[in-house]
Amino acid sequence: MFGDGKRPAFWRVDVLAWVVINLSLLALLVMAASPGVSAENPVRILMLGDSLTSGHGLIKGESLPDRIEAALQTAAPGSRVLNAGVTGDTTAGGRSRLTWSLAARPDALIVALGANDGLRGLASEQTYANLDAIIGTAIEAGIPVLLTGMRAPPNLGPEYGAAFDAVFPRLAARHGIGLFPFLLEGVAAKPDLNQDDGIHPNPKGIAVIVENILPYVLKLIERTGH
Repeated sequence: MFGDGKRPAFWRVDVLAWVVINLSLLALLVMAASPGVSAENPVRILMLGDSLTSGHGLIKGESLPDRIEAALQTAAPGSRVLNAGVTGDTTAGGRSRLTWSLAARPDALIVALGANDGLRGLASEQTYANLDAIIGTAIEAGIPVLLTGMRAPPNLGPEYGAAFDAVFPRLAARHGIGLFPFLLEGVAAKPDLNQDDGIHPNPKGIAVIVENILPYVLKLIERTGH
């Protein structure tokens, strides 16, 4: 019928339409195979910490995990940040309750402990050992970790301060995990960003922390494979 080797125009149009439709279907299949973070495929992040995590002195919905969760909704819709903060907790306390905390089956873990170790002047080797155990347990379970750094109070002297402050980057390097260098960066020692005790951030201080830590949390989410 087409002995001259030419194809009619309508045939060429139909072939082009077939190609476009199949490429579109292929793109949809790829998207389905890599769903990303969405309200239908949310990521669950556990934040293991002390009073800076639990929301000491703040009303419901204003804790650090709450505000991080709210900030994530644009970039990672449906994300949940589970509050595992206990006021007064040390790294030893966090280590002792890690197993049942992980029973919540999080996709990622933020470790925000160490402030009370520093306030009590606990040995930096002890802080290191506890955090090392927490991080190691999470990694063995296939849970990516973000570690938040802390600094020792200046009244404990430069020698103690140097040893304590070095714990966090040492651990991050050892385990190859993310490190947010100092949880209270831009907030510590600023009266207008803290509650009357001068230690715990007020809502304005929490907002500063959230802005600072958010890029690190987004990188943590990337490591979950969502």
